[in-house]
Amino acid sequence: MAWYQESFGDDYLLVYKHRDMQGAYHEVKKMVNWLDLEQGARLLDLCCGMGRHSLALSELGYTVTGVDLSKVLLQEAVKQGGEEQVTWVHGDMREVPLSEPFDAVVNLFTSFGYFDEDEQNEKVLHEVYRLLKKEGRFIIDFLNPVYVKANLVAQSERKEEDLTIRESRTIEDGCVRKRIMISQAGAPDRHYLEQVKLYERPVFEAMLVKAGLHIDHVYGDYEGQAYSPETSSRMIFVGHKEG
Repeated sequence: MAWYQESFGDDYLLVYKHRDMQGAYHEVKKMVNWLDLEQGARLLDLCCGMGRHSLALSELGYTVTGVDLSKVLLQEAVKQGGEEQVTWVHGDMREVPLSEPFDAVVNLFTSFGYFDEDEQNEKVLHEVYRLLKKEGRFIIDFLNPVYVKANLVAQSERKEEDLTIRESRTIEDGCVRKRIMISQAGAPDRHYLEQVKLYERPVFEAMLVKAGLHIDHVYGDYEGQAYSPETSSRMIFVGHKEG
């Protein structure tokens, strides 16, 4: 099984329990202004996970569909009270089981670069193109590889109820890899891997252009600061479908 088929299960909910709806609402409120959409616009959250951003977008007045490969995370999204607010779809971001185009597609919180092969990651961008209306808008919210390499925290440890969560981070084979070990008294340790391919700005921009996506702005954080390789924590592409 690929790492992303194993890692986004029940333990993921425990490891990332600290991520709250308030934070998601704040992040989304800033970003959605960059799209300049009308109320009620149809918006696709590609790789919606447990639905925090999808629900926040719905509360802001958009018609939202969330797609994710993890059934566990989609079930959690429904539990958050989002069954009526958002349309949840189980699917792979490389082959989304939808055909009707959207006013906007968002891919948030570093939900890109999961695949070893460049062509598999590029498939995701071609899906963004396919799923957008003519002149439809997109946001791809990615990490800043230059910043990650310079500021990587190699080891961290924390407690979550009766669990000890140890995380180690490395740069290997052009990827940032996080290895997670969860320890619990009376149970064997559980191990997971998370991996993102590090695409720096020129390479990422070339992939977007190849997919027919035009870049309007590149932001360096959720507040809308311009991207700076050395100081920005994020690399957020905002643009539209060509043609």
